[in-house]
Amino acid sequence: MAEESRNFIHAIIDDDLATGKNGDKVITRFPPEPNGYLHIGHAKSICLNFSTAQKYHGKCNLRYDDTNPVKEDMEYINSIEEDVRWLGFEWDARLWASDYFDTMYDAAVELIKQGKAYVCELTADEMREYRGTLTEPGKESPYRNRSVEENLRLFEEMKAGKYADGEKTLRAKIDMASPNINMRDPIIYRIAHATHHNTGDKWCIYPMYDFAHPIEDAIEGITHSICTLEFEDHRPLYDWVVNNVGWWPNPPQQIEFARLNLTHTVMSKRYLKALVDDGVVDGWDDPRMPTIAGIRRRGYTPEAIRNFCEEIGVAKANSTVDIGMLEHFVRDDLKDKVCNKNVVIDPIKVIIDNYPEGKVEMLPIENNGNVPELGQREIPFSREIWVDGADFMEEPVKKYFRLFPGNEVRLKAAYFVKCNEVVKNEDGSIKELHCTYDPETKSGSGFTGRKVKGTIHFVEATTAVPIKIRELDYLMDFGEDGRAVTNPESMKVITAYAEPSIKETKPGDRYQFFRHGYYCADTKLCTEDELVFNQIVPLKSSWKPE
Repeated sequence: MAEESRNFIHAIIDDDLATGKNGDKVITRFPPEPNGYLHIGHAKSICLNFSTAQKYHGKCNLRYDDTNPVKEDMEYINSIEEDVRWLGFEWDARLWASDYFDTMYDAAVELIKQGKAYVCELTADEMREYRGTLTEPGKESPYRNRSVEENLRLFEEMKAGKYADGEKTLRAKIDMASPNINMRDPIIYRIAHATHHNTGDKWCIYPMYDFAHPIEDAIEGITHSICTLEFEDHRPLYDWVVNNVGWWPNPPQQIEFARLNLTHTVMSKRYLKALVDDGVVDGWDDPRMPTIAGIRRRGYTPEAIRNFCEEIGVAKANSTVDIGMLEHFVRDDLKDKVCNKNVVIDPIKVIIDNYPEGKVEMLPIENNGNVPELGQREIPFSREIWVDGADFMEEPVKKYFRLFPGNEVRLKAAYFVKCNEVVKNEDGSIKELHCTYDPETKSGSGFTGRKVKGTIHFVEATTAVPIKIRELDYLMDFGEDGRAVTNPESMKVITAYAEPSIKETKPGDRYQFFRHGYYCADTKLCTEDELVFNQIVPLKSSWKPE
């Protein structure tokens, strides 16, 4: 697929550069509000803004939209910076919207002096009533025609703290009959007696986002203000602010693109915060969460996220991407990077009756059959081993080629074994299998005799290491009414047995558990005494690339 068809924003920039607009500069920004952890949807915006600046040898700023003093927190700021760097990007400047509060105040005064802003005393309910509907025009506020002098005095008194929260607002004077409700005299300043993390108690009035954002972009010389599609209806107000304040000869251009929507995923910081606050998950970085912190802890790679964002492209219309596509890119990135480990789930004891008692031999096995450069390791083998519960069936179904009474299989990197007897406990469960092995069939020995259809893996019993595995399902889905619902079965914790080399694992290490899937050692729960692994993605998926 041609790049131009996937990224119309770059086509706009190419045209701007061809005409010499913006003096051949390309400056973008990523402007998160520090009121929660970023999610996978933000990753698309991060990749788009930073990679666009890289492509055109421009700059990209990280700017915190900290105009709301009530919601911001340094925990969120630290997490945002970790997320951006983890994705592989570095900002040219780290900036704060609050650093421009003086300029924003002066811009508001400028609009008042031009007769384009006024102090209003309507309550929030009255303002909604006056706003009108999508089909009916709004009504003008009774305070709309105050004199410039009165508005300047009242706005100064608002700044001085004379009024309570919500008692007065400053509104732009535009058009109460506009078909775009955002242009019906929107609020541009509100009163909030709250301490700000950056400016302290200097201010008790704070600018609204739609007023602050275009001014921030203009001050920084942003050439292309890239934002998601829900701001398309706000673009006329964005342009109105920078053009009517009039201080910037080359005002920034806002361009909207479709946000990322994924199946089985909710892209809402408010909803995700509720999951954290209500204890549904164990934090913002719970590996089931669609936050960047969560998918990092789960074991996703930044390369996979960047490749995924590049492949889905940049669209002008909203759509929903199958989460299987994201998982495909994670799986595709890991398959040539990680080593295999033998891990058995739902283990069944196997005793090889004709193997010498007390003997343990070390067998070479490839770390990754697709990548010889990853080398080999050795695994132990003895008379007693564990095999995976899924690899034995007492009454096999059709085309089942693994272990069953009378059948012979290859133990990967070891020998052929044949199941001769099934020993059961009193309750009917399997206690152990008794098998025999053929010493002539050792892997790597050059054996060219009979063939077997099934190959299974194993773990030597005396050196097996118990580990915990957290099998993860989708945390969220949508009910028949379209509302998000949580999946109570989204995490299943099981105990498994792993080969002894697993003890070398460090938190964050990723492996393919042979024939099961990809797993990551949890960065919080692993200790010297216990290893806990999160499932990254299953080994296979029903989703296929086109």
